[in-house]
Amino acid sequence: MKLLLNGALIDAQVATLADLIEIEGFGGAKVATAVNGTFIPALARVDHILSVGDAVEVLAPMQGG
Repeated sequence: MKLLLNGALIDAQVATLADLIEIEGFGGAKVATAVNGTFIPALARVDHILSVGDAVEVLAPMQGG
């Protein structure tokens, strides 16, 4: 299915947000996720079904001061 991941068009064979996070290499990282501008908590990713054309943002926390 075609998705936007962090602004880049990708073609991924996934069903859920958790699947996408895993195949894109973010599986072990502490990240924040949003789909179509809506925050998706980590525990909800396994149940969040993706649809063709969804815009997914995966953000890593930044440190600094």
